[in-house]
Amino acid sequence: MKNSMFIEQTSEAPNNGEGGKNFDDDGRIKRTGTWVTASAHIITAVIGSGVLSLAWAVAQLGWLIGPAVLMAFSFITYFTSTLLADCYRSPDPVTGKRNYTYMDVVRANLGGYKVQLCGLAQYVNLIGVTIGYTITASISMVAIKRSNCFHDKGHQVKCSTSNYPFMIIFASIQIILSQIPNFHKLSWLSIVAAIMSFAYSSIGLGLSIAKVAGGAHVRTTLTGVTVGVDVSGSEKVWRTFQAIGDIAFAYAFSQVLVEIQDTLRSSPPENKVMKKATFVGVSTTTLFYALCGCVGYAAFGNDAPGNFLTGFGFYEPFWLIDFANVCIAIHLIGAYQVFCQPLFGFVEKWSNKRWPESKFISAEHAVAVPCYGIYYVNFFRLVWRTAYVVVTALLAMMFPFFNDFLGLLGAASFWPLTVYFPVEMYISSAKIRRFSFTWVWLKILSWACLIVSIVAAAGSIQGLAQDLKKYKIFQTQQ
Repeated sequence: MKNSMFIEQTSEAPNNGEGGKNFDDDGRIKRTGTWVTASAHIITAVIGSGVLSLAWAVAQLGWLIGPAVLMAFSFITYFTSTLLADCYRSPDPVTGKRNYTYMDVVRANLGGYKVQLCGLAQYVNLIGVTIGYTITASISMVAIKRSNCFHDKGHQVKCSTSNYPFMIIFASIQIILSQIPNFHKLSWLSIVAAIMSFAYSSIGLGLSIAKVAGGAHVRTTLTGVTVGVDVSGSEKVWRTFQAIGDIAFAYAFSQVLVEIQDTLRSSPPENKVMKKATFVGVSTTTLFYALCGCVGYAAFGNDAPGNFLTGFGFYEPFWLIDFANVCIAIHLIGAYQVFCQPLFGFVEKWSNKRWPESKFISAEHAVAVPCYGIYYVNFFRLVWRTAYVVVTALLAMMFPFFNDFLGLLGAASFWPLTVYFPVEMYISSAKIRRFSFTWVWLKILSWACLIVSIVAAAGSIQGLAQDLKKYKIFQTQQ
């Protein structure tokens, strides 16, 4: 009985004869992704915890600069993503050899030390994002408990609740979901997560509109929080920098773009489908961001909370706040997988090359699962992915700072992954002549975004330094 339940699987390369129609031109199982599934992956990756801090970010920047920065990052992200989509195959974007990861794309187009720099930037960012999502999901779960407490006992009661049990719950769910083998099996989870993101963004937007329509008297200005009234001069500068970082993070998905494109069927050409999916994903996101950021600022004014669904800008109707926070938690469960799957794939591919004879690393074992069918277990995947989830949960418990952490992640990843590498690869593959008009304006775009990233990182580091002064490890409560 055990042998029938638990069988070692050996993978063989497909031959070109019978069964070849079930495989793509690179010998892998035929990809089935479409612009719909790719758009779902993008929306899941983009409309994340960043949307919750946009009302706060616009409050720091004001009516003039806030919406302008939102639109600028939207355009830059879309433009550089179209450049990156053309690099999935090389040297020709339609018929060239496939590149399965962001690092593969950089290796094919730039090579040298830039491959290692790309890997460092990408995978450190992916680790940071998964830590950030653990923090945010726990905050939303805590908010449900606090919302019910406020409803039962009144808004003046403290209702303190520890984040840590909820981080453990979130990590336990991720340990199970992390056994999904790869990106190709994630479409259903991304579609559910995308629906959840629309749900909680719409609830936050609706509550903000209701507050504005109800005649809420709040103070808003063209330049945001006022020096001498809301903040000091130095606080205004640091908060402005941090807000720019929050908005940059809110659009970040370049680090998983290539992996998303690798799920698409080969006809029509992947680059054209990816550009369509990117346009749909970024346009949808920008609409939600502009509405949530601007209407949220109109509702709360210069006192906008850092997270307007968990910072208790709203108390009632408590059941709707609870439902929105459940949607946030479900969405982040899916988004965590979208961001960690490239890292899982990288480590497992490297390990297979490093120890090709190891059965622990390479062997797949078939297990009959009731109501599911056959599931293939890999012991290395089980141990390594479980260890990763546990470590990121521990790091989230040690550093549970929401806004500053978001800003730092956005600043650290925005320039290298969203701007620098796509621009440099386009210049290389299109053979753009040095000092030509196109070369100059692309370089100006890249350097301008580097400056933005540096000032945003400075603002976030200053905010983290302030948080650390009053923080005691493993003692934080909401």
